[in-house]
Amino acid sequence: MTSPAYDVIVAGLGAMGSATAWQLARRGLRVLGLDRWHPPHAMGSSTGETRIIREAYFESPFYVPMVRRAYHLWTALEVATGEKLLTRTGGLSVGPRDGPLVSGAIASAEVHGVPFEVLDPASIRDRFPLQPHDGVTGVWDPGAGVLRPEECIRTLLSQAGHFGATLRYDEPVLRWEATPDQVVVTTGSGRYTAARLVLASGAWLGQLQGGAQVPLTVARQIMLWLTARRPERFGPDRCPIWLWETGEGPVYYGFPDMGTGPKVAQHHGGQVVDPDTVNREVDDREADGILRFLAGAVPDLTRPVRQARVCLYSNTPDEHFILDRHPAHHSVIVASPCSGHGFKFAPTVGEILADLVLDQSPSFDLTPFRLDRFGTSRSPMLAEGGEG
Repeated sequence: MTSPAYDVIVAGLGAMGSATAWQLARRGLRVLGLDRWHPPHAMGSSTGETRIIREAYFESPFYVPMVRRAYHLWTALEVATGEKLLTRTGGLSVGPRDGPLVSGAIASAEVHGVPFEVLDPASIRDRFPLQPHDGVTGVWDPGAGVLRPEECIRTLLSQAGHFGATLRYDEPVLRWEATPDQVVVTTGSGRYTAARLVLASGAWLGQLQGGAQVPLTVARQIMLWLTARRPERFGPDRCPIWLWETGEGPVYYGFPDMGTGPKVAQHHGGQVVDPDTVNREVDDREADGILRFLAGAVPDLTRPVRQARVCLYSNTPDEHFILDRHPAHHSVIVASPCSGHGFKFAPTVGEILADLVLDQSPSFDLTPFRLDRFGTSRSPMLAEGGEG
């Protein structure tokens, strides 16, 4: 039998796929990357101009070493390319003291020695353009900030190409099959062979799982860019990224004005959709819930809505990642879905997946991200949660 044309094929070149292609190519592998669109694009999850990165990670202390590695890799990528990818603004988590957001952020910070400060409502109102009512608590994470997802993906793909990866855009994967010797991937343009395959197709993973039984739902989430009554208070030098737990209601998150207006969204709770038929238009009435929250919490943000977009959350039942081998095919690796809080980890996940491709032991314990946790006992290492 002839040797496969590539060492590895990466299906999907969003955040995780582009980082994986970069890591594999820089290690000298023959890499083919495939995407159904031309990344960066607005069709999946890695879109919207801004993404949060933070170290006081309320979802679980387990993630903190992974995000620390991500900070290092994003910074190294900036140095290597001269691109500006990360802006540190600090981050504020607001909510009930015993709620999962605030208590989880404090727990992660204490376990890993992350610098943080507990703030009362008066201190928050004095320092930031947020107006919390009495009875809530804030956690200040001075190292948090903003990643630019489109620029991050563009840079990762540029570096993957620099190291020799072949990248084919507007070429969706239709199917794949694995034998003991190779993986064959069929697209609308041809058939490609490789020794390994990484499935990093995000919201479309369910269409390519090949019997892996990935418990995936895709949710439609809207993002709003609003008008600031006092815009001088919402620049990245004065306004942090923020997350706000409303008790019995949803969690909201927001960004400073990075050039197109302050951005706000609701975390989770969106309509379950088919990624191929999702409504990508945002009705004016869909903004009402977010605007009602902002009227009391951040009253300087208001209509008119400057722009509105749709983002897809690819969710697992426990809202934690999948980073594992396909249960039937050792040569196939299943990556993500990341349940709305994965972007910041992309370069770390790229390293992890490259290690798996090379049959090396990753630097992080992947037990909590195994596929077989669904239908058996849930990992006790992780708590509920997600992120903006």
